[in-house]
Amino acid sequence: MADCVQVTTTLPDEQSAERIAVCLVEERLAACAQVLGPVSSTYRWQGEVERAWEWYCHLKTSTARLPELQRRLRELHPYEVPEIIAVPIVQGDADYLRWIGETVTTSPLPPEPGTGNAGAPGAREKHGRNNTQDGTVDSH
Repeated sequence: MADCVQVTTTLPDEQSAERIAVCLVEERLAACAQVLGPVSSTYRWQGEVERAWEWYCHLKTSTARLPELQRRLRELHPYEVPEIIAVPIVQGDADYLRWIGETVTTSPLPPEPGTGNAGAPGAREKHGRNNTQDGTVDSH
């Protein structure tokens, strides 16, 4: 089983979160990203209690790629002190965790014996649904 982590960061708007998500997946630093929001945040900054609407970006990567993902996320992030929290994935579907590990490497790993095709899951296989061209979801 691959050593994987979920990295969470918050951003000031949906566009920033989507931009960072796409960039990190394209650069193979993250296997996938989910953008959620808005969420209400309350925090202390420079001696004052602040409130803001923010967007979460959750990223899945391997522990081996984590330092590079953190470095790149700091470069891309608009905040002076960005939230970058990595939590180990201690349990998960073995095929999914393997897919994360394979996806963030520069060259794909060979399939494990007895696992068949260990390629990246498609939307249908991964989520049990098929996104249609018009944006609707065809569940099966």
